[in-house]
Amino acid sequence: MVAGIYVGVVAAAVFAAGAGSAHGAAAGADSDQGKGYRMSTDARFAPPSALVPSAALTYDTGLVPAGAWIQVSQQMAPSGATTVKLRVNGLEPGHKYGAHVHRRACGADPTAAGGHYQHKPSNDPADANPANEVWLDFTAARDGSGQAVAEHDWAFRQAEASSVVIHDQPGNHGTRVGCFTVPFGWAAGTS
Repeated sequence: MVAGIYVGVVAAAVFAAGAGSAHGAAAGADSDQGKGYRMSTDARFAPPSALVPSAALTYDTGLVPAGAWIQVSQQMAPSGATTVKLRVNGLEPGHKYGAHVHRRACGADPTAAGGHYQHKPSNDPADANPANEVWLDFTAARDGSGQAVAEHDWAFRQAEASSVVIHDQPGNHGTRVGCFTVPFGWAAGTS
């Protein structure tokens, strides 16, 4: 596990890892030659104004309490097929959340993360769907834990997937209640 900023070339320049800031969160990457790319990072949510900065920001402490935990992992096969896993703990029990990979890093303003990452960028609302985006919707269990997995046969483009945003409702709508900056890897030459 490595804390701080992680940038690297993975699998003999076939895959590369994006820049991300863990701000005290644990982050790790594994890149055995020809086996693709693996990354896992976690953090505790804190308000943007917190004395100790965090890569995980809460914008609604009722739904995403300060101190709640998030973990995001990515596995990318040599073919580029990508699996993203989300785990959380300490959220509002029984609440249904939306979660998506977004294009930019988190910031004090919830809109800083930009829009959803799309495999085929589009302004057509019909293209905002789980096949073209990474959707990680979940319902928090009685203990506030939750998890989700998204699998795609495509990889991220360099520097275009930078965070996971949690919304107050599942699907393609909802207010941004939390954000986690993630050092996602990408496939070289992906455009």
